[in-house]
Amino acid sequence: MIAPHRPGVILPETNGPIVETERLILRRWREADIEPNTAMLADPAAARFITSDGTPVTDAFVGWRNAAIMAGHWALHGFGMFVVEEKQTGRFVGRVGPWRPSGWPGFEIGWGIASGFRGRGYALEAARASIDWAFATFEIDQIIHCIDRENIASQSVARRLGAVIEREIDLFGHVADIWLTRREAWAARPNP
Repeated sequence: MIAPHRPGVILPETNGPIVETERLILRRWREADIEPNTAMLADPAAARFITSDGTPVTDAFVGWRNAAIMAGHWALHGFGMFVVEEKQTGRFVGRVGPWRPSGWPGFEIGWGIASGFRGRGYALEAARASIDWAFATFEIDQIIHCIDRENIASQSVARRLGAVIEREIDLFGHVADIWLTRREAWAARPNP
């Protein structure tokens, strides 16, 4: 928690796009997201494919720094991965959305879902909404998804999105595939 404000002082709030689906709200980051994001990254199954070194986050400061990177992407670029919130409960589901830090191989829509919410189709639902938002917002012809060769669950999401493998890359020392979602194919797909 930040220090209390002096009486009468109001810090500016950052507003951003809010994307709603049937079951989810996709929004910018808040301080309250730090703890559940850190908990998600502490899960070995999530950390294996989300953290840069593939190891679980066990330190609160490292979790805070990760959330600051996510929020900072918004501050620097005007877009970033959304926090995914379950409409019915308001709980943190994970993070899904655009990601394009310096040196990244392309404009990505990525996803990471907390363990208690996996298997409900939330990654697919949020990724579809993020892709719709990105194609409506940016003049881009394609979106990438960087997926570790061992990440079977994310490969399944990519297939259901209609993405296709373009090439292999080294992603933080692991073999990964770049999957592509092309604007033309996205626009021509039947409504899910």
